[in-house]
Amino acid sequence: MRVTLEQWRMLKAVVDHGGFAHAAAAVHKSQSSINHAIHKMEDQLGVKLLQVKGRKAYLTDAGSLLLRRAESLLDSAQHIDDLAQSLSAGEEPEISLAIDQIMPAVYITEVLELFANEYPNTRVQLYETVLSGAREALEEGAVDLAITGAGMPGYLSEPMTGVDFIAVASPRHELCNMGPLNLDDLRNFRQIVTRDSALQDKVDSGWLKAEQRWTVSNLSTAVAMVQRGVGFAWLPMTRVGPLILSDELKVLPLEKGALRSMTLQMYYGRGEQSGPGVMRLAELLKEFCVMQCPKHDIPMRAQILAEIEKPET
Repeated sequence: MRVTLEQWRMLKAVVDHGGFAHAAAAVHKSQSSINHAIHKMEDQLGVKLLQVKGRKAYLTDAGSLLLRRAESLLDSAQHIDDLAQSLSAGEEPEISLAIDQIMPAVYITEVLELFANEYPNTRVQLYETVLSGAREALEEGAVDLAITGAGMPGYLSEPMTGVDFIAVASPRHELCNMGPLNLDDLRNFRQIVTRDSALQDKVDSGWLKAEQRWTVSNLSTAVAMVQRGVGFAWLPMTRVGPLILSDELKVLPLEKGALRSMTLQMYYGRGEQSGPGVMRLAELLKEFCVMQCPKHDIPMRAQILAEIEKPET
């Protein structure tokens, strides 16, 4: 390269600050050194970059075009400097986390947005898992954090939030028009089950051993299937609560077992050896569960439970 990044910085400073004197103060250089650098650039490039009118310097057309291209190089160089500073401070270049799909995506995206503002140079790998998928990722060392309901002895963990699973079907489904049901009654109808995302040691949590089983890989697909009336399912209230309140889904009239609960735990892949980025992300996730989840979930849960417990008229 015939022209250095430092020379482009000087040219940009002259343009941004309207002249050589103010640019010299901004970049901590002498006015003569900046003047010399700009003239040398023009000689090296063979084009006129600046024209001075009165006491103010203006870019020529050629100078404007070249500086626009150079600004992307300056931004990239600054990003490299910032990244190096982050790495020297111990910040991780990349963090991987596995989160069970029963946590709504809106919760995760809000937390990651806050994290990105504080750690703009850290890449994030998010694995959206089902059942024991997060446990498997943690055991294989593939993630730094995991949020799941599966028991994980031997890992540093903290409780996050409780999640209710509720038996639901479309209002058009035959089950919603039957009297009080027991679990045996459900075995004659199609159940929508979400597939365990683990590759080994899969579990079939909540499956009633019904022959008419459809298995999907994503909770969103399971919700859509139930809405279409093709089957029933136990689905997290975090996903189906609003659909129940809007009468798009109905809670099955089970005598027992319509509601199941589990507690999500957060597990640290490296325990107390986790880096500052992992610890901060974990802190943000905990804060959100303490401060935001109750605002979203508790009133909705209370309203739905009141409907379930309301006596038949």
